[in-house]
Amino acid sequence: MGNPGKEYERTRHNAGWRAIDCLAEKLDCKIDKAKFQGLYGQVNYAGGKLLLLKPMTYMNLSGRSVLQLSAYFHIPPQRIIVLFDDISLEPGRLRIRSDGSAGGHNGIKSIISEIGSQEFPRVKIGVGAKAHPEQDLADWVLSTFSAAEETAVTSSVARAADAALCIIDHGVPEAANRYNGSKP
Repeated sequence: MGNPGKEYERTRHNAGWRAIDCLAEKLDCKIDKAKFQGLYGQVNYAGGKLLLLKPMTYMNLSGRSVLQLSAYFHIPPQRIIVLFDDISLEPGRLRIRSDGSAGGHNGIKSIISEIGSQEFPRVKIGVGAKAHPEQDLADWVLSTFSAAEETAVTSSVARAADAALCIIDHGVPEAANRYNGSKP
């Protein structure tokens, strides 16, 4: 998940999109079809179709785009993998989960609300906690990384793409075993 627009490209909130871009590059998949309130691409992978989606609804309404694509292609929630930023993890860390609550993440809340299920795998990409408790959360997630954080996040988005493929190839438990807590 992420936000459209040049001004958001390198922000904490766009870690998920960066991972999708990395995955698209690995798979030689162009994410250039405009439909479902987003941009998507399709590639053959492991004997089936793999769809990569970048909702253009902005983060807090991502579920609308996910619902439209999943309904059109008849994709059950358990086969939707969401890659997104997580402020509870330090930059560079990953956490793979098979399901769960939104944990305060508005994009995940939107997906849960729209598809009517919490049972979808997710790859959380650490972007770090607010620098100061009184700092506005929206300002924090829309901020860019320090140089050291950027180095860690650049590596973690590549590993997040690998983790998504591991979920497809081997399942969530194996991906969690390989990537949970991993850091470059």
